[in-house]
Amino acid sequence: MTEPAKTTAPVVEFTIDGKKVSAPRETSLLEVLLEHGYDIPHLCHHWAVEPYGACRLCLVEVKKGRKTKLTTSCNYPVLEGIEVTTLNEKIFKNRRNMMELILARAPNSEKVKQMAAERFDLVAEDLPYEANYDGDDCILCGLCVRVCREVVGVEALSFASRGAEKEATPPFHDIAKSCIGCGACVYVCPTDCIGYSQTTTQRELKRWNRKLPMRICSRCGYPYAPIFQLNAFKDKTGTPPEFFEWCPDCRPAPKAPKPKAG
Repeated sequence: MTEPAKTTAPVVEFTIDGKKVSAPRETSLLEVLLEHGYDIPHLCHHWAVEPYGACRLCLVEVKKGRKTKLTTSCNYPVLEGIEVTTLNEKIFKNRRNMMELILARAPNSEKVKQMAAERFDLVAEDLPYEANYDGDDCILCGLCVRVCREVVGVEALSFASRGAEKEATPPFHDIAKSCIGCGACVYVCPTDCIGYSQTTTQRELKRWNRKLPMRICSRCGYPYAPIFQLNAFKDKTGTPPEFFEWCPDCRPAPKAPKPKAG
């Protein structure tokens, strides 16, 4: 995924830990903090999709006028004159509480365990909650749902149920026939809970029970993409079917335009 072009929104000034900075108005505060080198923990954010504020690990303190509050920085917009504090005792305590809940829900995830141990000195065995070792390690961050809808444009995934029963799933818990097997959901998942495997003939997204045949390059024999994904590209772009007979490595480079005479 290529990062988007910089916005043309008006630039505003504000402070981060007492240091004056500037950024385009309404930009995600978390993205500005990361760009300036602040190591803010987060699991549910990706620049390619709209912020969701699910994991709440990116909490910071923002003072606007006379009011000060804790807020998730991923979905808080940069505004003129705000004063941002990235870490203090209150911030750390609230982040740690959220990490305890996430670790209890996904105690088998290596990424979650690593963040909990390195950033908060937490291990599942010492939590005040019972760790769900029989769970599937989904933390309901929504990244898979959002990337499928906003980037891929397929909407093969959605949230179902509420409360403790809430889950990310294909519609009606059935096999999502609209899934093209692109693997974007696997790429953005922070806990690696979706499951992915590929052979010379098939790609499988295990969590969604989606198995898709692969296109084999007619020149080198490499299985380079799911046929459903290539069909989707063909339909959206109008590319001739023969274009996909070869993988990108074997495909002839486009011819350079001839220089104009004179």
